[in-house]
Formats: sequence, C-alpha cells, structure tokens
Amino acid sequence: MIIADILSATILFAVPLLLVALGGMFSERSGIVNIALEGIMIIGALCGCLFLRYTEDMGFGADAPQLYMLIAMVISAVAGMLFSMLLAFASIRLKADQVIGGTALNMMAPALAVIVTWAAQGQAQTTILIPKWIRITQESLGFATGTDFLSRLVFKSLYLTTLAAIVLLVWAVIFLYRTKTGLRLRACGEHPQAADSVGINVYRMRYMGVALSGLLGGVGGLAYTIAAGSGFQSNVAGYGFLALAVMIFGNWKPLNILGASLFFALFKIIGSYAGTLPFLPKFESIKSSEYIYLMLPYIVTMVVLILTSKKSRAPKAEGIPYDKGGR
Repeated sequence: MIIADILSATILFAVPLLLVALGGMFSERSGIVNIALEGIMIIGALCGCLFLRYTEDMGFGADAPQLYMLIAMVISAVAGMLFSMLLAFASIRLKADQVIGGTALNMMAPALAVIVTWAAQGQAQTTILIPKWIRITQESLGFATGTDFLSRLVFKSLYLTTLAAIVLLVWAVIFLYRTKTGLRLRACGEHPQAADSVGINVYRMRYMGVALSGLLGGVGGLAYTIAAGSGFQSNVAGYGFLALAVMIFGNWKPLNILGASLFFALFKIIGSYAGTLPFLPKFESIKSSEYIYLMLPYIVTMVVLILTSKKSRAPKAEGIPYDKGGR
C-alpha cells in the first residue's frame, strides 16, 4: 500500500503548487511579474487558519465541517487578493519595479503573520493548529471504511482544497482560452498597446490578473498548511518560489502547470518517504543523510529550469509598466 500512500500524498502536495502557479500565470499573462506569491500564500494561510482555529475553539465546525472549510477558503482567497492589491497598486499605478515590490511583500508577510499570531494567541504562541475534522473521510460521506488501494488513494488525504483545485483548473482553462475576458487578459500581457488600440482597458485587465493571482495564492497557502499537517507557522517553506518554477516549467499554460505540479510534488514525497523505500540508497556513512533527500525537490527544480529555460516563452510584455501615453 506504500504506492497508494505516495500517490495520495503527491496529489495533496501538488494542490497548493497547482493553485499558486495558476495564480502566478494569471498575473504574468496580464503583464505583471508576481514574485510575491510566497507572501500571498502566508497571508491567505494566516487568515484561513485563524478562522478554523476560532471555529473549533467556539465549538463549531464538527457539525458541518465542509461548510466551515469552504468559508475558510473564501477568507483565505479574499485575504490573498487584498494583499496582492499592494503589488498591483505599486506596479500599475505607481509603475514601480515589480520584482522589488514583490520581494518587499515577501519580506513583510511572515513578520506580519508572526505579529498577528502572537496578538491572537499570546506571545511566543507561533503555531496556529488546525482542526482534524476538515478532512473528508469515508464515514463523513456515509461509506464503509475501506483499506484497499483505491480507498487509500482517494480518502487518505482528501480535503475540500483538492476538489476546489480540480474545479479551478477546469475554470482556468475555459476562462483563459474560451472567454472574451481571458483573451483580453492574454492580449494585455503580449501586446498591451495593440490591446489598448481596440478599446481594452489594460490597467483594468492587469488589476484583474493580479487579483486572480492573489485569490488563488491565498487558497494555495491554506492548502499548503493542510498538506504540511503541522499547523500554520508563519511560513510556507518556500512553496511560493517553487510554484514560480512550476509556472515557468509549465510554460504559463494551465494543463502544463498541472503536470509540472505533480512532477515536483512527487519528488517532494519521495524525499519524505526515502527512509521507507528500499530501492533508494541510504547514505548511512554520511552524517545527517536524511537531509539529502529533503533537498531533492529543490535540486530537481534547479536542474529542470536549467534544461528547459531556453524553451520557455514568457508573455512578451510581462514586467514592463504600461504607459498609455507612450504608444
């Protein structure tokens, strides 16, 4: 059953990568480089986890767990979207350097999260524990508990965030390629002057792109905290930057991003399960050898980006502030 456990955990950890990378895709497709995905994840996770914690403390949640989980996801999405508007305002209205603006938000988010966590729970109480009832189990759906391969694959790590990620992926494909607004968004990241010449409001489209990145990034932050399982600790372990690599490897396309998310998540899980996989070398003669496999997903990220960087095609106008009077 180890294969079922590995596949289940791979899907669980691929969900935050998928959500956050899709968010980054919308932002960059509109022409705004969003380096702030890490900070957006932290803020989204902070607000969603605080809601779940207070819900449990007040005795709610157990009676309708998925309803409260859905509310927590909405709160995370709104929090991430509002935080991303700081980047949008600086990049679109003030025409500030987008990379520097995103880096500043990444530096601010964990410090803000620590302050809010201490204010909510008391000084030095840095971990926000999340309730156990948020997991979707066979019993909660009225099914008999099973231990076969399919049951372990589906229900061992099933959360509402996983189902939401599937829905959002389908929506992203339809929105980006089959709607007028999606086509306009893509045009603003490729040829904003041409888009403006036919009456498209480039500024509005770019605000929308950054807002969508904040919405998805906030939900992705909550999904990562759930996947990690240790509660919110004012960081997301670099998952925002890993999502950027997934977005680039996926060439800014939703279905490619799905494949890249599963690919990177698989290596993360292999690193976590390395001690139980007999075909992997143990490095017993090396001190602290367990960290070798924990580095695996990040090493793979660097190697893949080196090998695929020449084939990646970013939106032509990303990172370039748009000046309406400069046509």
